[in-house]
Amino acid sequence: MKQSKPFIALLCVLLMAAPGMYAQQLNDRGPSLSTERQHWYSGFTHDYSPRYVPPINISNSGRADSLIRAGNLYLSLSDAIALALENNVDIEVSRYGYGINESALRASRASNGAGVSYDPAFTSTINWNHSAQIQTNTVTAGGQSVNVGDTQTKNFGIQQGFMTGGTATLGFNNNSTTTNNTNAIFYPSYTTGLSLQATQPLLQGFGLAFNTRNIRVAKNNLRLNDSQFELQLDTTLNTVISTYWNLVSANLAVDVAQQTLGLSQKLLDDNKKQLEIGTMAPLDVTTAQAQVATNQTNLLIAQTAVQQLEVTLKNLLSRNGLVNPAIADTHIIPTDRITIPDVEPITPVQDLVAKALDHRPELAQQRIQVENSKINLTGTRNSMLPQLNLQGNVQNPGAGGIVNPTPQINPLTGQVIPRISPNPDLVGGYGNILRQVFGVPTVNYAIGFTLNVPLRNRAAQETYIQQSLQLRQAELNVQKEINNVRMDVQNALIAVTNARARYQSAQQTRVLQEQVVDAEQKKYELGASTSYAVVQHQTDLANARQSEVAALTTYAQAKLQLDQATGTILENNNIVIDEVKNGRMSKTPSPIPDVTPNPNGRAAAATPPPVAANR
Repeated sequence: MKQSKPFIALLCVLLMAAPGMYAQQLNDRGPSLSTERQHWYSGFTHDYSPRYVPPINISNSGRADSLIRAGNLYLSLSDAIALALENNVDIEVSRYGYGINESALRASRASNGAGVSYDPAFTSTINWNHSAQIQTNTVTAGGQSVNVGDTQTKNFGIQQGFMTGGTATLGFNNNSTTTNNTNAIFYPSYTTGLSLQATQPLLQGFGLAFNTRNIRVAKNNLRLNDSQFELQLDTTLNTVISTYWNLVSANLAVDVAQQTLGLSQKLLDDNKKQLEIGTMAPLDVTTAQAQVATNQTNLLIAQTAVQQLEVTLKNLLSRNGLVNPAIADTHIIPTDRITIPDVEPITPVQDLVAKALDHRPELAQQRIQVENSKINLTGTRNSMLPQLNLQGNVQNPGAGGIVNPTPQINPLTGQVIPRISPNPDLVGGYGNILRQVFGVPTVNYAIGFTLNVPLRNRAAQETYIQQSLQLRQAELNVQKEINNVRMDVQNALIAVTNARARYQSAQQTRVLQEQVVDAEQKKYELGASTSYAVVQHQTDLANARQSEVAALTTYAQAKLQLDQATGTILENNNIVIDEVKNGRMSKTPSPIPDVTPNPNGRAAAATPPPVAANR
């Protein structure tokens, strides 16, 4: 037993050192949230102080400032995407998910969720007790009618849980007692002991699979957070790109409305001149005036649509909305335009579906959730087992004190009773007690089992059944999502094909209508047509041009739908996830193109570079 003393002492040292070592392990996990100034005592108070979480940041990046000139924000599609990735509020909210899930992972490493803590805990009980008890037996009372005593208790311990499900407690207990009872051999008397108690489940609560399941779920949740973050990026970019192309389309619609207004205004001016020289009836002038008024209204509607889309896009690209006047008062000039390739790239449907199944974040989320359900089901299965625990206890007691100097009096005769000399090994102060604990071989030990077997176990069985059925539901939802992915890809391909055909038809209609208007105008100038006929053909041309713009936008939205369906919207726009997580994109702002005055009084890009709709 002497050989076990150094082992117990070493175990005591290791358990007391464990909190510091474990804290170092946690500190190596991810960046610290604390930015407060450290003090000399911070190493002692760090684990008991709240971590500092910085307040939210609603300031925007400086990217937009370099794109503004003379009150206009010259915005390419890539710059719009970069501004959204840096400043969009929804994306910023999603970034907090990483800190939350990393904290949940650290918390799972501190406990198994079933009452076993992996963080060592120091316990202590210190108290002082004074007692005065009236005695009715003078023999046992040492001749005193009232026994007066003081007791001091100073107990210390270290508790530690392990990933096997077991727990261990190393205790160091101390008691010091004084009393006026002359029968007491020692005054004061000391009792102390070093004990190690351990419990290890053998059935319910046993094993790494059960006790580390929360850690594995927390790690999966970090992967799940990646998918959630990617889904948020997909959703935000889909909205930003769609709004950008709608703004491009709205600006084209303004151009069409201005061209239409210009034609009708020219017709009105020509009619007025002919009216002045008497070669035209006033009704033709009135007809032309009505058409000008109608086209002015259409231009105002088109300009209003541009303003509304600018407000929507600004809100998507800013954390503080329209509070910043430098952004709120600017006019957005899209510098990219929608182009349709002469030959549509053809990718086999099965390849697009396979890519979608690999890239769609919604599907990845559901698969991880199924995996988590299976992990949690192992814990539920373990809870169905009976409780069989192995318990052990090793302790080394110590007792003794200073010999009581008070004479022991026989209460019947009043004579001094010779005091029997105690064992000399027990005589001494507290130092002698420590010598007994760590030097004298008086080790006691015990080992045994405890068993608790529920006779019906219905609650645990039904819980397992419910979670098993929920797992089957989750697996079916995965299959449902796979079916939806296939359907989304097919629908997106159909949309692209139809949009391309629609654009080609609209483009041909516009070209033919331009020829019709030109021919009708020449007939009108020769007197072979009427002002009403010219106005009607001009209206048809305006509608054809607007239809061409709408078809062009439909094609861009269809290509965006295909990117969304295949889960490649990030890949096709060269988005690096790690950069987005940090909130700072490495791409430099696009140079502002040369500008020329626009007929509407605002600056516009002279020759915007073509950009494919599916970039």
